[in-house]
Amino acid sequence: MFTKLEKLVRRFEDINRQLSDPKVIGDNQLFQKLSKESSDLVEMVKAFKEYTEVQKDLEQNRELFNHEKDPEIKQMAKDEIPHLENRLKSIEEHIKILLLPKDPNDDKNVFLEIRAGTGGDEAGLFAADLFRMYQRYAESMRWQMEVIESSAGGIGGFKEIIIQVNGKNVYSGLKYEGGVHRVQRVPATEQQGRVHTSAVTVAVLPEADEVEVKIEEKDLRFDTFTASGPGGQHVNKTQSAVRYTHIPTGIVVACQEERSQHKNKARAMKLLKAKIYDKMLHDQQAEIAKNRKGMVGTGDRSDKIRTYNFPQNRLTDHRIGLTLYQLDKVMDGHLEEVISPLRTHFQSEALKGEIE
Repeated sequence: MFTKLEKLVRRFEDINRQLSDPKVIGDNQLFQKLSKESSDLVEMVKAFKEYTEVQKDLEQNRELFNHEKDPEIKQMAKDEIPHLENRLKSIEEHIKILLLPKDPNDDKNVFLEIRAGTGGDEAGLFAADLFRMYQRYAESMRWQMEVIESSAGGIGGFKEIIIQVNGKNVYSGLKYEGGVHRVQRVPATEQQGRVHTSAVTVAVLPEADEVEVKIEEKDLRFDTFTASGPGGQHVNKTQSAVRYTHIPTGIVVACQEERSQHKNKARAMKLLKAKIYDKMLHDQQAEIAKNRKGMVGTGDRSDKIRTYNFPQNRLTDHRIGLTLYQLDKVMDGHLEEVISPLRTHFQSEALKGEIE
């Protein structure tokens, strides 16, 4: 492990030398590539340098404890040794996680699909609540959100809403959100104060690169239709809404949020590629799971991953047994309280898989 780390430190130093070279600065593509590689290595190099410093301090304190004549200094060294040993172990665990193979999708933008499930109007209202929750979380992360397609529910919620989220490490921040989100609360329409249970499904699709998904023209069916929803007279007169059908997979996407058919086509094509890429990933993971016991994953999207209990202000993530009594805070966009423990859990599981 430490031989690998030393190589990475040398690589980091070499990259930074190159980044100050006028020839590299003049080559925009190369400069961006090296800058990203340098950025990816910063945390690793910092952790390794901290490890070597703590290790040096530990050796010095052991030396003092074993050979120092002054009893007061000897005792100080003795007291410091356990603290340094624990710190060293903690940094080593952090380094092991940093050395895990990086998810190639982590720094990608995503399409976030939120769909009302069982529960009628109440499920639609909760779909709208989840949309607002992710919207506030995205604002805190400085991500940009654009609605690609939406379908209004009966009393102000959503039957479905699809959003594109753009920014730094978006997939890394949202990839554990896919699955069934269950809500328990008293609906606004409930006269007797009874708690109802409803469900909303969330899917997180990483945006596909051109090289990852190639779509043949012959495999596509393209349709236009009149957009529905807000927009005045224009909505009823212009065939601006578009629909793509990918014949080999049967995947259908539509977009009508823009008044321009050209913009709707571009957005729909991006979504279609993301859906095809997502299907490819799921097929690949299913094949791997057949051949490997203890496959580490984030759970199938049909799994119930989380319960939001409003009467008790309680959120429970069933995958890791996490319970928080601050549901109001989470619904206001403070999702890191949930995402951080999930990230730690799945990193630990991946680490076990590497060791096994």
